[in-house]
Amino acid sequence: MLKGLATGIGSLPYTLPEEAVDLVLRVLPEAPFWPQLPKKDKREWMVEQFSEHLPLPGLSGGDSPEKLEEFYAKIIGGETEYFRVSEEYAAGLYAFKQRLTADPGALESIEFIKCHITGPFTFAASLKDRSGKALLHDHTMMQVVIKGLIMKALWQINFFKQFNKKIILFIDEPYLGCFGSAYTPINRKDVVAGLTELTGEIKKQGALLGVHCCGNTDWSIFTEIPALDIINFDAFGFLEKFTIYAGDLKNFISRGGMICWGVVPTQEFSAKITPVSLLEKLQEGIDSLVKKGIPRESLVKNLMISPACGLGSLEPEKAASVFEALGKTSSLIRKTF
Repeated sequence: MLKGLATGIGSLPYTLPEEAVDLVLRVLPEAPFWPQLPKKDKREWMVEQFSEHLPLPGLSGGDSPEKLEEFYAKIIGGETEYFRVSEEYAAGLYAFKQRLTADPGALESIEFIKCHITGPFTFAASLKDRSGKALLHDHTMMQVVIKGLIMKALWQINFFKQFNKKIILFIDEPYLGCFGSAYTPINRKDVVAGLTELTGEIKKQGALLGVHCCGNTDWSIFTEIPALDIINFDAFGFLEKFTIYAGDLKNFISRGGMICWGVVPTQEFSAKITPVSLLEKLQEGIDSLVKKGIPRESLVKNLMISPACGLGSLEPEKAASVFEALGKTSSLIRKTF
């Protein structure tokens, strides 16, 4: 049972990876994550970070036939090391692993190691082909993105294999927060198919798979993904809109699905927000779903919490305050339920 387990989303506003790792391991000793550091280097931005060795327009030598052929040969050969995320692109990843290797005490308390990749729709929406059109609309390039991100995820799972810990891997899809609007010209069928392909391959390695979307979306999309275990949403900003999908969520939870409530706000965080007020917000959401037919015990036993979104754009002091509130709220949940 997870019951109040706290984890983070991905980014932190530090330039020294050791400082980021210190905060993560101190506040989230049971489910720490490796921190992305976008203020340190633009190569740590969420698309750039996972772009190495992907044959895409303007990246890694481009999408020439030779590059595409090499790319698919590496995938067919199962060469996950070819798709590694290098230290230049993820200093926090390597600092995190180094700390776990050097500090057996930190390792003892860990139940889950959380990893992450940028979701394929967010990734492809951020890049354009030579005609200026988003890669979302190019079937060949979407397949490159999906298959490349699968390999990036598998590489991460292998990277932490030596610690013999359960892996949680989140797929970060902020772009889908506008799904259904004129700004997201993609259809439901394509989203379901793309995420099903992505998660199905990764799931074979035994990781728990989550999707993070910090905007408002059609949450029933994610309940249709068979290999998806966790839905993470902004519970501070979109609680009422999320509970509209209680029927779909009931089916998701009945098959073992879990909710990670992003109950601690990021941009909106202030000293007025306390663990008690955050617990009340969480209870409000749980009560709403219970009234709509989801068993309370099913919601509580596998309850996780997180910040509403990544913290990379905040000041370090504010990010630390968000994390302190997160840790204290997790403790309060475990005392209350």
